[in-house]
Amino acid sequence: MAREAAGRDRRRRRPPRPRRVRRTHGRRGVSIPFTQRHIGTDASAQQRMLTTLGYDTVEALVGRAVPVSIQVEPATSSVIPSAASESETLAELRDLAAQNRVARSFIGLGYYDTITPSVIARNVLENPSWYTAYTPYQPEISQGRLEALINFQTMVTDLTGLQTANASMLDESTAVVEGMLVARRASRSASSVFLVDADALPQTKALLAHRAAALGIEIVETAYEGDELPADVEAFGAFIQYPAASGRVWDPSAVIAAVQAHGGLAVVAADLLALTLLRSPGSLGADIAVGTTQRFGVPMGFGGPHAGYMAVRAGLERQLPGRLVGVSQDAVGHAAYRLSLQTREQHIRREKATSNICTAQVLLAVMASMYAVYHGPDGLRAIAAEVAGKARLLRDWVVDAGGEVLHDTFF
Repeated sequence: MAREAAGRDRRRRRPPRPRRVRRTHGRRGVSIPFTQRHIGTDASAQQRMLTTLGYDTVEALVGRAVPVSIQVEPATSSVIPSAASESETLAELRDLAAQNRVARSFIGLGYYDTITPSVIARNVLENPSWYTAYTPYQPEISQGRLEALINFQTMVTDLTGLQTANASMLDESTAVVEGMLVARRASRSASSVFLVDADALPQTKALLAHRAAALGIEIVETAYEGDELPADVEAFGAFIQYPAASGRVWDPSAVIAAVQAHGGLAVVAADLLALTLLRSPGSLGADIAVGTTQRFGVPMGFGGPHAGYMAVRAGLERQLPGRLVGVSQDAVGHAAYRLSLQTREQHIRREKATSNICTAQVLLAVMASMYAVYHGPDGLRAIAAEVAGKARLLRDWVVDAGGEVLHDTFF
């Protein structure tokens, strides 16, 4: 009895088991602060490391580590000025910005002045929490950004009338090139010819020619008229600008059907703002829709950066390049966002990757999606109607002045 009582007493007095510390880096059971893991060494830390290694300076350590045969003489003088303070840097940047000549742009061709709502500029563009071009790889800590990208994908699929959209491309021109590559992989045609709209954006045609030359693809520029395609030309795909670079609005559904009848795929570069008033690429029969979201509240920024987009019909999802955000369930059964179909990516089964695109324009894609959320469908249609109305007003002025208008329908 006495021994049993003593045993119970010892169990009562046993100290609690120490809580296991989650190992981050370093020795087992030692937690290293976040700042120490992610912020570089300072001068005192560097000196302690040098003392441990038996060197007085970093130069002496480098001189010992780098073979003499490949060492170079240090620069005797540097053109890099001494570091400026934050206030001095801002003042210098303001002086440089003041030298810009602000002009109104009438060139268009995929770049349009737009108004960024102050709530989006303040809470998205100027908010460091959104400062990344990358799609979140850690969904458990990135649900907010993933939800914003779901909004972007939903916006694109709603406007294009296609099944699936990715979480942004680099810009419109590269999106068109990726659309050409999707068409080549998915087409039933053995041809190496790709038809390109003669009334397409010049920068897009230039990039298509550049990439096609390296890939063994023959570019045939075509002025689409009705449902006629170039005689005796079989193509694995065709690219159509909608509306065209000249502003022309036309019905390309017959051309799309003719391309598909020969086993090819149709790639349509569409203006998202115009699509609030026009028929969607999906309703026209397009297989792939691409374009830019710049005019959805993203400043021109001297030509970029701007978020591109790509959407595809059902059956082409696994050919879609870039990142795709989907909805799944977490460990307890709650709905959660994550990256889907990641065999397309370079970091998982990269030998199966459909593209070498390894980033996106997530910050600007979020801006564009928030612009759509801010204005809503009716607001976007009102903006598009105002743009179309001003184009008609300019047409009337040109006609009154004796000028010639090339197209009856335009945007």
